Amino acid sequence: MGRLMALDYGKKRTGIAVTDELHLIASGLTTVATIDLMEFLQDYLAKENVEVFVIGEPRRMNNEPSEAEEYIVPFLDCLAKVFPEISIVRQDERFTSKLAVQSMIDGGMKRKKRKDKALIDEISATLILQAYLNKKI
Repeated sequence: MGRLMALDYGKKRTGIAVTDELHLIASGLTTVATIDLMEFLQDYLAKENVEVFVIGEPRRMNNEPSEAEEYIVPFLDCLAKVFPEISIVRQDERFTSKLAVQSMIDGGMKRKKRKDKALIDEISATLILQAYLNKKI
């Protein structure tokens, strides 16, 4: 059984989270520069078995896709071509950045650390993955 991997895809950075092999726990893995994402994924997948990519789906409050979707769709096409054996699913990512910051506050993280956008992206990916896991239960 392979891991599930969530990607909070952005123009500059992509937050990444993974599950354990039993799909019980979502954990933040890292944040990488989006320009380096495919190389990172190829390296990671050479060492780890991933069976599903969970990609954040940005939506507006009226449930229409946000403007970010226009640069995510070409990435999804590329991802499917490079890793055809790995399923791709989408997960609503509304409010994940706000929830990430709130979880940092609740955890007692200092203000300077809470401004770390890379950490926010990683936590957002973890929240996307956890929401997907919760939906599967």
